[in-house]
Amino acid sequence: MKKSSFKYYWEDTLLEMLPSRALFLPETKELLICDIHLGKADYFQQNGIPLTNNSDENNFARIKKIVKQYSPEKLIILGDLFHSKYSIGKTLQKKVEDLPGLLKTNVELVLGNHDVGCDIKNIKIFDIKRTKNITYSHESVNLSDKETLNICGHYHPKLYLKNNGDKLSLRCFAMDTNKNILYLPAFGDLTGGYPCKQSFKKWAIVTGEKIIEIKN
Repeated sequence: MKKSSFKYYWEDTLLEMLPSRALFLPETKELLICDIHLGKADYFQQNGIPLTNNSDENNFARIKKIVKQYSPEKLIILGDLFHSKYSIGKTLQKKVEDLPGLLKTNVELVLGNHDVGCDIKNIKIFDIKRTKNITYSHESVNLSDKETLNICGHYHPKLYLKNNGDKLSLRCFAMDTNKNILYLPAFGDLTGGYPCKQSFKKWAIVTGEKIIEIKN
């Protein structure tokens, strides 16, 4: 069963924000995620920082679950699929290259800064990708066309809710309405985040099943 989502229209294009940290476009059947940072635990372990190794398995399991729920024609990763080219072992590389066959859908990668030097097969790679009136990128791009929306990652948006001295940190979707940029929440389990600007429209991921709009 599909979980609750928040529906937002850009012109005539429906964008469905999911509490699973993904964005679904029903018209084009594109499922978007970003900033998975596969291999991050291994990278830190190589540098003497102990981290659990199960984050990659959790990320793969969540990807499979979302694809099964929404049956997209394309899974588009908006950058930082990997954390570093130095943390891609043979097992991890094979799992990624087997994804299109396992998911039974096309997988595309818009290159992120952490993907530099990563060599991967079976996945189409782009620097920037466009569909209809939307531009996909990893880092935000300046668009002169006011009718075009830029959907990107890289920012890892988060927000903080305060109540009686308590502060709760939540991942979120964030919209810069002045520049027509929609930032997706980081998908990876081991990713941090950055506080959103007060002026941004925000949709907080409260749980894995619930997302809500935050009023400024």
